[in-house]
Amino acid sequence: MRRTVPLAVLIAALLLPTVAQAHLVNTGLGPFYDGLLHFALTPEDLLPALALALLGGLRGARAGRVAMFALPGAWLAGGLAGLAFPTTGSTAVVTTVSFLLLGGLVAADARLRPAWVGAIAIVLGLVHGYFNGSAMAAAKLGALGLAGIVSAVFVFVALIAALVVALRAPWTRIAVRVAGSWIAAAGLLLLGWSLRTP
Repeated sequence: MRRTVPLAVLIAALLLPTVAQAHLVNTGLGPFYDGLLHFALTPEDLLPALALALLGGLRGARAGRVAMFALPGAWLAGGLAGLAFPTTGSTAVVTTVSFLLLGGLVAADARLRPAWVGAIAIVLGLVHGYFNGSAMAAAKLGALGLAGIVSAVFVFVALIAALVVALRAPWTRIAVRVAGSWIAAAGLLLLGWSLRTP
């Protein structure tokens, strides 16, 4: 009997309705931290940034630094455009393409120059930043929420790229390439999901 009372209380607590919020997380700490947490909890943004950081790290310190500065800068520019001219369009195609392309480049250990890594970072940042800016405008988080996202992108790419650059053992590079293949596989799953018949 004693065990059933706590179990019943737990079940009742889990069944209580709470406020549901789509897409953005409200931390209660303000727009900056809401934006920061948004990036950390949104796979559509996190995984392409991870793939770009892995790619930059595989290509060396210079490419990693280019990715570290180009991606957040472009994300900020795209986000400001999204704040000014928001859209409500779907991001499924953008997410699928970025997963497939970036994950595939990492898995193939593509021999790209730092300038190409920078160009990919700029395109990725502009597109994802635009959709994030639109989301920030809809949630009324504004530029402060966008600043939280951009800060998270900078720190995340800096840490991951530096970690990959520091890897020396051959098996560790293979592990990085496997991570890229998983990101590409996630893109294939998204593609299949988007092509399903209702």
